[in-house]
Amino acid sequence: MKALRIGTRGSALALAQTRQVMARIAAAVPGLAIEEVVIKTTGDRLAEVATSDLPMGKGVFTAELENALLGGEIDVAVHSLKDLPTTFAPGLALGAVPVRADERDVLLMKEAPSASLDDLPEGALIATGSLRRQKQLARRRPDLRFTDIRGNIDTRIRKLRDHDEWSGLVLAAAGLERLRPDTEGLHPIFLDHETMLPAPGQGALALQIRSGDAETGDLLQAVHDTDTAACVRAERAFLHAVGGGCEWPLGAAATLKPDSKLLSLHGIYWQEEEPDARAGTVQLNLNAHAAEDAGARLARLIC
Repeated sequence: MKALRIGTRGSALALAQTRQVMARIAAAVPGLAIEEVVIKTTGDRLAEVATSDLPMGKGVFTAELENALLGGEIDVAVHSLKDLPTTFAPGLALGAVPVRADERDVLLMKEAPSASLDDLPEGALIATGSLRRQKQLARRRPDLRFTDIRGNIDTRIRKLRDHDEWSGLVLAAAGLERLRPDTEGLHPIFLDHETMLPAPGQGALALQIRSGDAETGDLLQAVHDTDTAACVRAERAFLHAVGGGCEWPLGAAATLKPDSKLLSLHGIYWQEEEPDARAGTVQLNLNAHAAEDAGARLARLIC
């Protein structure tokens, strides 16, 4: 085939994760010519001037990439899986899901408490604009206060340093792992699933292709991870069954027990106007339909 054209957003994080994918493909398919194509999305343009009043729903980081894919400008679109709507536009398919990075959230602190939220000062002010993160932190520590924040990872870290009244900032562990920003003098608390369930698909990448492009789909199997794919399918099936999107405070995490292939799916969400969370867990032995069944079953259990 001709050079494999891989489309990406132009942000530093998007470029970093796309280049990691390109390196994996190059290692798995020696001699393949690979071309990086940078496409600016609506989400990138909004993020440059973003305030809490701007709409930043699912699709704003993906639509232009998908249009480029449908238009034949690129062969593969690299997305953060959590940004993708649960249903694809006609003509598009999921070509591969590489092995997942750390799916957890990280509380980046100015001070150095022990690795526990319990040691945060009373009424600590935490920077995060995510209702999912705010709700789950407040569930553990009702005294915590929150302030909205926007921008890329480096911008958010700079704002944390600049605001003396802020105690910490919540970021995705995968972003820190892939971008490796300067965090000197800051202290990470990695939040386990009991404290904070991530966004469905967090830490995973989606390699999207055109439906029917068997050549590209076959090539991408060299970087596809079946365990990661099963876990994110379960999480996204839960999101789809609940009917949520970015506006819903919702978290989900699926894990696979290595030897038995037992899939466990944990989920939490807050229905509109309800003060208390709905949460639960389901377990299924992994088979062809177990991931989607787990998501639907969990939604029925807690809805």
